[in-house]
Amino acid sequence: MEHRNRSPRLRAAWFACVAAAWALFGVTDVRAQDADATIVQGRLALHWGDPAPVAGPWKAPPARLRAVLLADDGRRIPLDPVQARRAAVDLYALANRRVAVSLPAQVRGVSASERFADAIVPLDRLAESAPVLGGAQVSAAAAVAGNTRWVTLMCKFSDIATEQKDKKFFTDQYGTAVGQLGHYWSEVSYGRINLAGSSAYGWFTLPKPRSGYVTTVGGKDNANLDSLFQDCVAAADAQVDFTGAQGINMMFNGDLDGYAWGGGACAMMDGARRCPRATWNPPWSFANLAPLAHEMGHGYGLPHSDNSDGDDDTYDNPWDVMSDGWRNAVPDPVYGTRPKHINMLQRDRLGWVASARKWVVPAGLEGSWQFELEFAALADGAGRQLVVLNMPEQPDPAFTVSYTLEARSRTGAYEGGLAGTAVIVHRVRGGTAYSEDADIPPANVANNEGSMFKVGETWSAPDGRYRLRVDGATARGFLVTLSAAGQVTGGPLRPRAGTSSASSATPVATGTGRISPRPVLKRRAPLRDPRRIR
Repeated sequence: MEHRNRSPRLRAAWFACVAAAWALFGVTDVRAQDADATIVQGRLALHWGDPAPVAGPWKAPPARLRAVLLADDGRRIPLDPVQARRAAVDLYALANRRVAVSLPAQVRGVSASERFADAIVPLDRLAESAPVLGGAQVSAAAAVAGNTRWVTLMCKFSDIATEQKDKKFFTDQYGTAVGQLGHYWSEVSYGRINLAGSSAYGWFTLPKPRSGYVTTVGGKDNANLDSLFQDCVAAADAQVDFTGAQGINMMFNGDLDGYAWGGGACAMMDGARRCPRATWNPPWSFANLAPLAHEMGHGYGLPHSDNSDGDDDTYDNPWDVMSDGWRNAVPDPVYGTRPKHINMLQRDRLGWVASARKWVVPAGLEGSWQFELEFAALADGAGRQLVVLNMPEQPDPAFTVSYTLEARSRTGAYEGGLAGTAVIVHRVRGGTAYSEDADIPPANVANNEGSMFKVGETWSAPDGRYRLRVDGATARGFLVTLSAAGQVTGGPLRPRAGTSSASSATPVATGTGRISPRPVLKRRAPLRDPRRIR
């Protein structure tokens, strides 16, 4: 079947139909080849690399992302991560899942070390309940629920004797007291997951020195994550029961390649090949709970978040531990920097947002609604905590945008260091959430006033399709008014309120569905951005 010249959407749709047919008829040998591509089935492992914090004015190295297909026949096939994002539409939703990948027979100018992919689709049925973002049905990330037991393996290089922390320290990290991982992940997931049974083992001596795992490639250190995982697990296998373990946190007594890593990996353990979630942590990472929780988030399949300043630094959104875990964080006397919460989109990825707590607004809807947006940290109640504003679908799904609304409160054991209590708006594209900033130019770090929408302030989508006004504070969040302008054509419009009444499927509307005109107070300083009015 020829599909070389089809758009990414058509290729993905064609391939999805093929994958569905395989699943329906129980076909397991899917290494079929059409005129263009070989189709390989396996598990998709995404490895996110996060650099050590940099003191002073110097800029930290950029984040890294590796995409690897762990094929069922034992092959390890590295994929070009940029092309993989386009081939999968939402690559991050497929982390740690069984997939089928269409690999072109040959692509000129591409390094043999990383393959291009035409399409990547899941081989399960999670897409049936997928959320609708930007008008496009995308693959739902694998929901995480119940017990998620982690095993910590303390492994030391054969040429480094230092043991920075003992077994009790790492076991206690999984505790259920405030400031420990068991408590943190239960709070963030609204009680949907727990870490019961998690424990630590070691120190185990690796068979090689550090130089046997970290080599220099192109002038940069490069850690062999597969070898580190396999050798660390093998060293511990005789003493550790891996049955039922969903994740493995590896603690190394020396630096890796300047990065901590999170994702998934496969190895023989307990006599069988297993593919759990995995993290690779040097001493600077495991000495603080925030970076360790960040890497575990990658293990759960969460991507990075970002801010809207447009640079290549993804660690400048302090509203999500999956971006900036260091700033606006609560210190802990035992475990260093505590992790803040993840944003609502990240929670929704893992199935932690109840349907009653979420409202997805389709593109083209017109009207005005006033409702309470409850704080994201609240586990009780039935009010809305996540609002998704869809924009028109684009021909290339990678460029389709949506927006999310959530309320955050500067209080609690993990959120007490936030920049403020406010409504936070994220722009979502390609699976990444970027915090919106009304300041021009956007701030380098999203802990500025421009990133926080407070009582009396408004935000508008760039084309005027949506307008949000924060009307007042409540005991559980904010009273907000959302206006949708329906079908918008032409260039950017001034923010305006809708006039039609709300349907029964939407949040509770004001009496007539209209927004009564209210006085707008402007800043004393010249207004710099029409999306934000005080």
